[in-house]
Amino acid sequence: MGLNEKELKELKEAKRLLENPGLAVKLSNALGAPIEQGFDMLPKKMGSAVKIATKTALEKAVGAAVMTMNQDSQPKASNFFHKAAAAASGAAGGAFGLAALSVELPISTVIMFRSILDIARENGENIRSPSTLAAGLEVFALGGRSEGDDAGETGYYAVRTALSRTVGEAVEYLARKGAVDGTAPALVRLISTIASRFGIVVSEKAAASAIPIIGAAGGSLVNTLFMNHFQCMAKGHFTVRRLERTHGKEEIKRLYEQL
Repeated sequence: MGLNEKELKELKEAKRLLENPGLAVKLSNALGAPIEQGFDMLPKKMGSAVKIATKTALEKAVGAAVMTMNQDSQPKASNFFHKAAAAASGAAGGAFGLAALSVELPISTVIMFRSILDIARENGENIRSPSTLAAGLEVFALGGRSEGDDAGETGYYAVRTALSRTVGEAVEYLARKGAVDGTAPALVRLISTIASRFGIVVSEKAAASAIPIIGAAGGSLVNTLFMNHFQCMAKGHFTVRRLERTHGKEEIKRLYEQL
């Protein structure tokens, strides 16, 4: 059976979310200034600091988010709650400037991963499932690009294809071991691959925070946009996965690319 009218509308909305402009555009529009100004103000060693911070943040997020969630909780995702928590984290970090990145980023990433799994659960996923946990991590690779990407490697299905092998290894490990540990070899490989894309988005967030007008209030706004960006990616991603479970991956991919 083909998609009904409601499902086709959901797929169109998912593609709109997943293929929309990235965080840099959203930040520039909200702040009324191009974030390139912020990049010029970042310390020269910021790139290496971001790489370390993103990998550490993702490792901490995996176990912490799962431990604080219940599979049988409310079916509706608490997007506003998670945005408010991210805003508070951003306000605290913004008050101390870029020096707080290594402390603030793991906190905001845990909050984001909770929100991602919350959206997955709303779309019928079991948040204890290895497949769902790996798919949740995939979200951090969406809406951003790695340094070696060209335009053909940044589309939604292109990113999923690029991650498929490491995602498969992580799912197999989690299914076999049952324990969620961000330092396990299979998860480390997946997290390292995702961190290269997530780190680009984190750099954009850091650049926005470096603009002189940004402080505690600005940090709250930047983190709210940061959270909203990944909530949109999660909504699109898990809508596609839900439709794939019903109609098959190849059929949904074919229709997605035709839209």
